[in-house]
Amino acid sequence: MNKEIQKPIVLLIDDDPLITESIGFILKKHFQVISAESRAEARALLAKLNNKPELALVDLGLPPLAHEPDEGFALIEDLLAHDSQMKILVLSGQSDEANMHHALTLGAVDFIPKPADPALLQARLNHQLMLKQAENKHQSVDDTPTIIGNSAPVSALREQITQFADTIFPVLIEGESGTGKELVATALHQQSKRSSKPYLVINCAAIAPELLESQLFGHTRGAFTGADKSHKGFFEEAADGTLFLDEIGEMAYDLQAKLLRVLESGEYHRIGETRCIKSKARIIAATNKSLQHEVSNGSFRSDLFHRLSILKIQMPPIRERENDCLLLLQHFLQFYADSIKPVKLDNKAEQSWQDYYFPGNVRELRNIVIRLCTKYPGEVITTSQLQQEFEQNLTSDNAYDTEKNMFSSQKIQQQIVSGEFNLNLKLKELEEFVIQQAMQLYNGNLSKVAKALQINRTTLYSRMQKK
Repeated sequence: MNKEIQKPIVLLIDDDPLITESIGFILKKHFQVISAESRAEARALLAKLNNKPELALVDLGLPPLAHEPDEGFALIEDLLAHDSQMKILVLSGQSDEANMHHALTLGAVDFIPKPADPALLQARLNHQLMLKQAENKHQSVDDTPTIIGNSAPVSALREQITQFADTIFPVLIEGESGTGKELVATALHQQSKRSSKPYLVINCAAIAPELLESQLFGHTRGAFTGADKSHKGFFEEAADGTLFLDEIGEMAYDLQAKLLRVLESGEYHRIGETRCIKSKARIIAATNKSLQHEVSNGSFRSDLFHRLSILKIQMPPIRERENDCLLLLQHFLQFYADSIKPVKLDNKAEQSWQDYYFPGNVRELRNIVIRLCTKYPGEVITTSQLQQEFEQNLTSDNAYDTEKNMFSSQKIQQQIVSGEFNLNLKLKELEEFVIQQAMQLYNGNLSKVAKALQINRTTLYSRMQKK
């Protein structure tokens, strides 16, 4: 029984019971396999588990959209929100190149088309487990977070961490997925006078809303069905240390009011108890959403936003970090050198690396390094080999053919007469089409595309993101 518990946990999400059963049988000798049939079921299962899965196998085609990849893509983001260190492998029949690249950009580490050879599947899982063990070994040897980069935005980030580390006020960290928000939160704690005190992390997106209040504030015995004993919450466990609330934008609206009370008065009470408990914990929160926008649309409390954002750190995406992508490349090559043989980029490939915009940020960059070293151990990487790992957002040559007359005078006049013409929409379509054509013309080289369109790279990328 103990041996079974000690096996690495693989979370398998697939709505086909035959696949779930067969994969479970294939892997059961070396792994503990737990399964779910949908994104919602997977999230509920994760909320109940005491031990985090090291690995996940995700099908893209999940209900209610079994013939589309959208639920699978969303699940990848959910899993990484739950545990940013989880190794996610996509196991899917929807294995066209666009789906593969997008899944990897979101943070998946591998893509295995169905039907998968059992030996290949085992080998891929074992490889990712080895890498995860190497990461854990590095973390146990040196717990001090390292923020890699010499760019002006990263220098400013380090300065902010130094300035904010020892204050008693909350800090809000905003930024895109994969930019390293958790790394900064850890640095804020470790550079503070609280560094010897508890540092607890709770992911607001990973815990069911009905359970999150109990996790934060605790409960007394009998407070609700299933509460057979009293439970300390994270605020109590954190004591006078640091409590990091990741994905704060996902917190239920009603619970936000209770968090606000703690921030304003330092007081809270366990569920089922009227006695007030004082909290001395310092709060750090993070989100990949714009909380200002969430306030505008009514899903986040304005008063809580202003309280959390007294001190705010905006994480810079890689595309704004000058040549830090090269430093990060060398960092991860060295980081994994004991587990996988490092590669080297030739001159043209190195230029392509600098030109790529890394929509998945540092997480995507790290995973590309791992894939390159796994596929081409010790080799010199060419531009074509490198660009196979990039998500180019390119449209096929005939994708525009279906609407090749969308900007013709005849079609525009017909739309105006029929009352179907929308100028803003048409300008947006034109902008998207021009960017697509330029991306094809320059093989996804953002620097060349921006130069040709006479806009800067940051503007180009933001317009691509609006598509």
